[in-house]
Amino acid sequence: MILAVDAGNTNIVFGGVDEDFNISFLCRISTDTNKTDDEYAVQFKTLIDLNGVSPESFEGGIISSVVPQITQILKMALRKVTGKTPLVVGPGIKTGLNIMIDNPAQLGSDLAVGAVAAIALYSKPLMVIDMGTATTICVVDKDSNYRGGIIAPGVKVSMESLTKNAAQLQSIGLYPPKKAIGTNTADCMRSGLVFGNAAMIDGLVDRMSAELEDVPTVIATGGLAPSIIPYCTHEIIINNELLLIGLRIIFDKNTHRPS
Repeated sequence: MILAVDAGNTNIVFGGVDEDFNISFLCRISTDTNKTDDEYAVQFKTLIDLNGVSPESFEGGIISSVVPQITQILKMALRKVTGKTPLVVGPGIKTGLNIMIDNPAQLGSDLAVGAVAAIALYSKPLMVIDMGTATTICVVDKDSNYRGGIIAPGVKVSMESLTKNAAQLQSIGLYPPKKAIGTNTADCMRSGLVFGNAAMIDGLVDRMSAELEDVPTVIATGGLAPSIIPYCTHEIIINNELLLIGLRIIFDKNTHRPS
């Protein structure tokens, strides 16, 4: 089993993943650029212990981070918890992806990891929707080429911007109203956020499918996916273990293990 860590702008998701892609535990903590490696190590170890796992049982670790300020801090924290130096997804790490964007170096590690897992688990072509601080969709064609995608403001980012810039609008819980046509301010906002984001995803899937000239398998991951994806009209698979599985695959590719 390895310790896989996916560090996003809002949350850090980590868990234990074995060679058969079984997730023994999955935890989520807040991303905090002010924390030290010792503080992160304490959080990791505490949650690992709470899940009944011995830190000594990890054969290694791997990190995907889109927050450069904490990447090295997380690396030191994992070394303290596992006793082993973790891999970090980035330059020099083999992913097996054929990246066909203008500048492959610009591809976020989270997008690469999600695509690697989706290629291994699902039929191609495919799209991977990741709903976190940003909503991203990446596209892989039938020949496993990473073609590109979109980046849009995340659901909570949109809500925070709305309540910050509109004096009469207050923060609301993120659950759907009973109907699209709201009859009070809170339901109007919920309709815009939940149904609006679902409609955006449906529309983008349609547009990108037309460019692919094929019908893709669509997979969604990320903390906000369960709040939005059920209200999409397209058939979309929710898999919140996707990035941890992708990290396991990349770990194996870089430690002389079978893919």
